[in-house]
Amino acid sequence: MVTTTPLEEELRRLAGAVPDPELPVLTLEELGVLRGVQVLGPGRVEVALTPTYTGCPAVEAMSSDIERVLHEHGIPDVSVVKVLTPAWSTDDISAEGRRKLAEFGIAPPRPHAAEGPVSLSLSVRCPHCGSTDTELLSRFSSTACKALRRCASCREPFDHFKEL
Repeated sequence: MVTTTPLEEELRRLAGAVPDPELPVLTLEELGVLRGVQVLGPGRVEVALTPTYTGCPAVEAMSSDIERVLHEHGIPDVSVVKVLTPAWSTDDISAEGRRKLAEFGIAPPRPHAAEGPVSLSLSVRCPHCGSTDTELLSRFSSTACKALRRCASCREPFDHFKEL
């Protein structure tokens, strides 16, 4: 069992409140990429961060933003380490994060079933009108983790955060 100190909890709250550079509607905590904060000594902190996928270009901006926020709160020595195991999954996005994605006009990813058959058809709900009559326009949108779709009912295009 891992115990955290009140200082580690506060620093995690601060680091977790950093907005995602590609989806600023979400915080790093809501996105599920913040894995932990550990005080290594006086004024020395290590933050564990898991990228959404290997080679994600946003991880450098996330690291810099975390360092800046913690420096501003009196921590002189901040190191952000990339943790690749366990890999990030769209299941790591919090319920609040999914709600914010939909509110922002991005169809959130569906949760994975722990076991069972993999669905061959993908029904994506339009974040504007709620219809599931949507079509894929492009497998990639503004970022590699999103696809571009259009609703056949309201005709509005929207991003869909792909399931990983």
